Amino acid sequence: MASDPVPQGCKTALSVNLNKVALVRNTRHLGIPSVTKAATLCLQAGARGITIHPRPDERHIRRHDVFDLAELMRDWPDREFNIEGNPFHNLMDIARDVRARGLPLHQLTFVPDSEGQFTSDHGWAFPQDAQRLVPVIAEAKALGARVSLFMDPAPEQMIGAHAVGADRVELYTEPYAAAWVDPASRAEQLERYRRAALAAQAAGLGVNAGHDLNRDNLTEFLRTVPGVDEVSIGHALIADALELGYVDTVSAYNRCIDQAFA
Repeated sequence: MASDPVPQGCKTALSVNLNKVALVRNTRHLGIPSVTKAATLCLQAGARGITIHPRPDERHIRRHDVFDLAELMRDWPDREFNIEGNPFHNLMDIARDVRARGLPLHQLTFVPDSEGQFTSDHGWAFPQDAQRLVPVIAEAKALGARVSLFMDPAPEQMIGAHAVGADRVELYTEPYAAAWVDPASRAEQLERYRRAALAAQAAGLGVNAGHDLNRDNLTEFLRTVPGVDEVSIGHALIADALELGYVDTVSAYNRCIDQAFA
């Protein structure tokens, strides 16, 4: 069962992406490591949400994982379940099935991946993607889900994201992470993200962020980029958990967030 509710202030929420747990499990037929146990441990440690990205080839998260995790989230009504994916592949079928079963689904993050793409590496573009996004965003919101669009940190794109009905954008943070080792490049990238976040908020959008954020770069990002509602972190967090364990790892990431708001 859930622990005491996590305080809901203005502090950025940590959502743990469990794809890499499923990827390791899928190399054998033993059911370990357990995706639902990983989710439980992360939630007990203070994660504010769980994220998954079920791709069509099921190379990590499988369809049954979606429903197992959604069932688990019933016991955590103060936390959020976020499903990422391309709405023109398998995502909307999954979302419809989750809601048809009466299971929780708080956020759908639309990502413009190709079916065989190694990892997410670019955001939606406007006006090019506007027409086809409007109906799937409307359907997602009719299902009761908040809609976040995976976006590059381009301030001029944010009005377009709002115009198609999105509630939030998730800023694609790999360029920032890649620039981390060079102070000048890092500062340049941080300014890009700061301006993108301000433009999104001015357009009426909430701001999420994710991709290659880790214990080294997270605090400075959140100190510089205003009003980030949620960070979704998977690869680095699960890699850290192999050494530290889920509980200590989630606690460490939450300390990074706390330091940004100190």
